[in-house]
Amino acid sequence: MNNVYTRDQFPLLHNQNNRSLHHLDDNPNQQTSTFRSASILFLALKKPGSDQFDLGGGVGINGPKGVGSVYRSPELYNKLRRDMDADNSTSDAISTVWKRAKGAGWKPCINKISGGLPESNGYIFVEANGGLNQQRTSICNAVAVAGYLNATLVIPNFHFHSIWRDPSKFSDIYDEDFFVKTLENDVRVVNTIPGYLMERFDRNMSNVYNFKIKAWAPIRYYKDTVLPRLLEEKVIRISPFANRLSFDAPPAVQRLRCLTNYEALRFSNPILTMGETLVARMKAHSVNNGGKYISVHLRFEEDMVAFSCCVYDGGRKELEDMIAARERGWKGKFTKPGRVLQPGVNRVNGKCPLTPLEVGLMLRGMGFDRRTSIYLASGQIYNSERYMTPLLEMFPLLQTKEMLASNEELAPYKNYSSRMAAIDYTVCLHSEVFVTTQGGNFPHFLLGHRRYLFNGHAKTIRPDKRKLAQYFDNPNISWRTFKRHMLGMRAHSDSKGIELKRPNDSIYSFPCPNCMCHTNKTEDSKTSAP
Repeated sequence: MNNVYTRDQFPLLHNQNNRSLHHLDDNPNQQTSTFRSASILFLALKKPGSDQFDLGGGVGINGPKGVGSVYRSPELYNKLRRDMDADNSTSDAISTVWKRAKGAGWKPCINKISGGLPESNGYIFVEANGGLNQQRTSICNAVAVAGYLNATLVIPNFHFHSIWRDPSKFSDIYDEDFFVKTLENDVRVVNTIPGYLMERFDRNMSNVYNFKIKAWAPIRYYKDTVLPRLLEEKVIRISPFANRLSFDAPPAVQRLRCLTNYEALRFSNPILTMGETLVARMKAHSVNNGGKYISVHLRFEEDMVAFSCCVYDGGRKELEDMIAARERGWKGKFTKPGRVLQPGVNRVNGKCPLTPLEVGLMLRGMGFDRRTSIYLASGQIYNSERYMTPLLEMFPLLQTKEMLASNEELAPYKNYSSRMAAIDYTVCLHSEVFVTTQGGNFPHFLLGHRRYLFNGHAKTIRPDKRKLAQYFDNPNISWRTFKRHMLGMRAHSDSKGIELKRPNDSIYSFPCPNCMCHTNKTEDSKTSAP
């Protein structure tokens, strides 16, 4: 099946107005420039005192080209493409990818509490900052702190971020009534602070005492420092409130985090309905694979590429775009005197976002072929008309939410990055395979949520980007050798699918054993039965 994609069929490729930091990239059909020429161009463009490039590994501009200093993936693709397309030895990978997925031995297990709550010690108001899933962290942690202090939690306020630029409120993203109802026996949750209390502060929240709490504070800090002030003032606020609670906490605190994340936080009805509709459409598109599809979270937006300080095709346009994006998003951060950018080092260390071409090569090496249905979760890909072409060549059945839904259906969400991310989250959650390419809060939450749904197994591919950099940098590697390495990487993801939380691990990525119970052998055998 040779699909020819037009701009109308792939609107993400030319919508330059969506600067969501939550996802996509572009396609290399021309010869790649060397990192050396990129460095010289950058120095020619830089202003006095701006950043300077190092080829990586401490190699100067006039030195030899080290591993990772050149983006060689297009060269590798051209070399491997014929053998890759002729290889039929790993067909139907989507139905055989997980060796341990069935009967993994865990089930959701969050103890519920019944009965009334004691009198509240006061009200806690928090401001959740960041994108969709960083805000999710804030919400879960706020519930845990409120429960621990026997306080009443005010529905968290969402901070308007200069990059995400999403003015959505809690009720725009989540089902607020369901949230309050689910937590009613554990934590009181209200919309507003009573007027008689706010009169003490001239009805101005900025007059309420604001705790500046250090990141990853232990729960005891809240008892020793925050609670006395809460009892005195009856109203406190904590802003910002992102990662302000340690992952290592007593079971009662972890239970509240589990209850909030996996039970209480349900997307609002419009988002949930849209997400479930796209899941159904993906299954219909995947009928040849038994309704199974894989989802890929691709992080190749202009902001992501700029922040990574990596070099790809190295042309003047790319360099100008990256300089402008860094100044626009992080004024002065990358132009401090003496600041040296090392793209080669970044690539070798696995810090460079994978391009769509690299994701396609990796997946084909792992056994997924042109008949595999892919859902691509992404924002506006940098230079997308160019970088997306090889991925579409390798996977012509690829879909995005913009391809699955009409403009009219997506209109209520398009200008809201968090709502668009929530739709992607839903479709990725229910895929047979989830592929993460860059890390961040989005895949970390999905990793744990999928474990919660799939008997403790994440069913997630997490590639080793350090190893990938070595393979992509070797244009002499054969398809057979490349595929062997990719299958090994896929098997490693499988073996890491079931992992127990260690003290400093995130409970949102590792729900076992705090949020799940181990099943007995009888239950395991029932789960494993076809």
